Amino acid sequence: MTVLCRIGGLSVVYAGQPAPALDAVDLDILAGERLAIIGESGSGKSTLARAIAGLLPSGARVTGEMEWSAGHPPHPGRELGFVFQDPSSSLNPVLTIGEQVAEGARRHLGLPWSAAYAQALKILEKVRIPQPEKALRAFPHQLSGGQRQRVAIAAALVAKPSFLIADEATSALDMVVQAEIVALLGDLVKEADMTLLFITHDIALASGFADRVAIFKDGHLVEAGPTLAVLSSPREIYTQTLIASHRDLSTPPLIKEPAS
Repeated sequence: MTVLCRIGGLSVVYAGQPAPALDAVDLDILAGERLAIIGESGSGKSTLARAIAGLLPSGARVTGEMEWSAGHPPHPGRELGFVFQDPSSSLNPVLTIGEQVAEGARRHLGLPWSAAYAQALKILEKVRIPQPEKALRAFPHQLSGGQRQRVAIAAALVAKPSFLIADEATSALDMVVQAEIVALLGDLVKEADMTLLFITHDIALASGFADRVAIFKDGHLVEAGPTLAVLSSPREIYTQTLIASHRDLSTPPLIKEPAS
């Protein structure tokens, strides 16, 4: 596989914090792969996602390099889609679902509103929102948590990016809905031949989904490699402990969702 992004010695220090949130991270992201970034809260995995997407706060001090195969970082919204952890905070409560999803198509694809709404309807169907025509007119509070997360995924994908980052996109959902969302993401990225960076604290959820995993602890990359190799024969004690603390990895909780 082609290296999409080569990260070298990446460190991030937030204003007012003595310790780096990321410390000299070296990691390759391969084009077309599903890479899971796994770690406990505070491990630096979300900081890595935001650094890659160019979404770090202005006070953050960043050192190191990110070399992109295209010669420049992907444009957020157009070439890079980002799904945040909590759709309740990433979706605007006073705008309809149609307005919010269509805005991405209008802004990044230059479509007029009528065509942008048609694109929004198409992507809502693709993420398996029940009654997508009705959902276009609904407000976020009228949808369930799982449906709101599907809308957030739709908004991230409406401009047809080639790289998707999902930052703890399943953490606020119950286990069944988590599995549905992961299965959905897997189908979407495979269909569009996208690269996916999947941020999670749940090593079991990633075990049946990711091509490769990268384990983070206290801002450091502990180990990385093909999922089966790392999870069946972890080199580092921290990875062994992380695996032991989670539910059985031999039966990953992935299910196929029936079409709506």
